[in-house]
This record gives sequence, C-alpha cells and structure tokens, in this order.
Amino acid sequence: MNLHSLLQQRHDQNKPVKVGLIGAGKFGAMFLSQVPTTPGLEVAAIADLDVDHAKQTLAQVGWTDELVDQTKFTDEANALIMMDEIDVVVEATGNPRAGLIHAAKAIDCGKHLVMVNVEADVLAGPALAKRARAAGLVYSLAYGDQPALIAEMVDWARTAGFRVTAAGKGTKYLPSYHFSTPDTIWDHYGLTAQEAQDAGMNAQMFNSFLDGTKSAIEMAAVANATGLAAPEAGLKFPPVGTGQLAQILKPKSAGGVLDQTGMVETISSLNRDGSDVPDDLRWGVYCVFEAPNDYAAQCFAQYGLQTDDTGRYAAMYKPFHLIGMELNISIASACLRQEPTGSPQEFSADVAAIAKRDLKPGDMLDGEGGYTVWGKIMPAETSLQQNALPIGLADKITLKNPVARGEIIRCDDVTLDRTDPALTLRDEMIDQHTTQHSDDKS
Repeated sequence: MNLHSLLQQRHDQNKPVKVGLIGAGKFGAMFLSQVPTTPGLEVAAIADLDVDHAKQTLAQVGWTDELVDQTKFTDEANALIMMDEIDVVVEATGNPRAGLIHAAKAIDCGKHLVMVNVEADVLAGPALAKRARAAGLVYSLAYGDQPALIAEMVDWARTAGFRVTAAGKGTKYLPSYHFSTPDTIWDHYGLTAQEAQDAGMNAQMFNSFLDGTKSAIEMAAVANATGLAAPEAGLKFPPVGTGQLAQILKPKSAGGVLDQTGMVETISSLNRDGSDVPDDLRWGVYCVFEAPNDYAAQCFAQYGLQTDDTGRYAAMYKPFHLIGMELNISIASACLRQEPTGSPQEFSADVAAIAKRDLKPGDMLDGEGGYTVWGKIMPAETSLQQNALPIGLADKITLKNPVARGEIIRCDDVTLDRTDPALTLRDEMIDQHTTQHSDDKS
C-alpha cells in the first residue's frame, strides 16, 4: 500500500484531498477525529441538518478552533456538493432516500462518492455505481464499515487464486430478535432506557443491528459488490466461533451449512440457548476459501491456517473494525488511485420488509429498526418475483392491505410515489438488471 505516501505528496504540494461530509453523526464523528492527524487530507465542508451540533461534534473529537474556523458549514447538502473545491463527497446520513439523491447529485457534479450510507447502497447502489463509472468517477463503499472490509478479503482471496466459499461478519443474534422494537432494545444491551438516553444512543438505530436488518443490508451490499450469492431463505446466523469458520461455513455437500459454495452469511456470537459462543467474531469479518489443489491444502497445514477437518477449506478473519476511523482509506483510494474500496457491480441481492406484527390497512410503516418491519436478505430475482417492498422504502408509508406477522410486505400492499427520485433510481437499477439477464439468456 502506498496511500500514506500519496497523501504526503499532496501535503508537500499544498494540494490536500478536499472532502465534503454529509452527516456528522457517529460515523462522521469517528472519521472527523482522524482528520487532524492525516496530512494531505482536509475536510473543506460539512453539511448537517443541525449545524450547531456538527460544530459541537468537532470540539468533542479534538478539533482546534482554528481548524473549525477554516471549515465551511451548511444545512443544505446540495450546496456542499456543488462547491468547486471538493474532490470527494462522503454520504453518511443513513437515510436511504436522501443518500441516493445526494449521491446522484455528486456524480452529476463530477465528484467521487464514498457511500457510508449502506441503506442507500442496497436500495439502488448498482445504478449509481454504473453512472459513476461511465463518468470516470469512483463510487465506493466505506472502508472501516464491514461490507468494504469483507469485499477486500474476498478480492484478496480471489486474486491469490482461491475460490471463496463464504464471506461475512459476526453479530449478536437470536431468532426472537427479529421482533425486537425500540421499546425492548435496551434489555438486550443491559441498559435502562434512561441510561441509553443519557448516553445519546438512538433506540431505533441500535435496534436495526439487533433485529437482523443491518446484517441483511450489509450482506446484500457485499453480495452486490462481489457476486457472492444471497441465501434464498434469508441469513441462517449460525453460531460459529473463529476456530470453526472453515468447518461450518462450507456447502452442505461438504458437511457445512451453506446451500451452495460462494455465499454471504452472518454468524452469531450466541448459541440458540443464549449462551456465548467461544472465540466469537461479534465485531469482526471473515472469509472462507477452498484449496484449489492438494499442494495448496498441504501449505494450509504447514503454515498453521485454521481449516476444516479435511484440510481443504481454510478461513481468514479480522476480529475488529474501526468504522469511521478507517474511512480515510476509501477517500484516499478514490481520489488518488481512482479505485473504490468495494463497489456494487450488479443487483444480486435485495432486502425485503417483513412484518414484525400483524399489520392492518392504515398502519404506518416506520422503517429499519422500528416497530413494524425488519429486513430479510434474498436473491434479487426472488425479490422481484415476489414484488417485495425493499426495506429502504418501508418508512413513512401507509399499508393498503393486511400483512401477517412474519410475512413479506409487497409493493402492492402500499402506494408508492413513482415520482420519488429514489424510486426512479431503483427502477433504473432493476431495468439494468433485467436487460443484463435477458442478454445473458439470449
């Protein structure tokens, strides 16, 4: 890697890579904490709906008054995107509709785009990435977040000549968590609601991690970026420790749990009885790959890789990720190498909205991590065949039809605004997917 030396050159030339950040929440704050110690990189502007809060965040993460004074602030994302001096736009709002609109605007304005907003990426990222490539720009997943780290491991394995069997991340999971709500979330984290409120923790956001939605979204992003398959019946969340990755995350035909080779999967740090999995990977990412020949399998053993009982399947993993504190890697790679740290290549996987309780006509859906729906990954073809409502559109929208607990909500069950720019981008992605598959069959 030579990103640091490339940034140093920009620093020495007094031509820093200039970044525009949209959204100064937790991810943004972690990124901002690294900026003062990264020569060659400068945050030229920050857009946030609460500018005063954004400035307070900078003080909390160690920015000097002088550095704050050199930075532009706005509550209008479009104003930031159109600033001539900005090289790279970072979209970190977490709002899927807003994220798509901001990303499209950035590409139109000739800016590289780092999409922290994985919700937006899964909703229509492949269409935006194709637009960016056509314009000679970079559309990148965010390094430090798990999807980009997983995509990197998959790329490493394939470049080294291995066939990837499985790739994914760890999380805390039990089947009952799918029906968790913002009212029950803190019991699972060992906090009271007051303690969480005092710490500034958002109940709905944290609930999206627990109820399986965030895992589905992140695995869909990985599937779209790598071509790995999404499981037909949704994530299995098998309880797996680091020492058992290669033994369990291989095809059923080889004694594992996967429906086929080459899949995304999230593993649980809890056994189904609620006990802890030894050597869990709750905060990390992994990749399982297969030896292409007997000699490679022998080398696995000689160099101490963790393998299955046949010695043919091996695993690599990274136990932690630093989220926004690693984002500089994506920014520097996009601007200085014109390379993404993971980018959607095709619409391979989708995330459907599933009812958390019996829903009736007139009920208002409240989106990821809320009271009404959770997100389930499925292959794109299955989602389209079932007319599934994507989780990214299942917010502030009213049901027309009853939907039973645990059932898929379909697009026909709601009234979609066909003029919504986010929906227009999604339709563009679906059209590209349909055309590609038609060409493949002809």
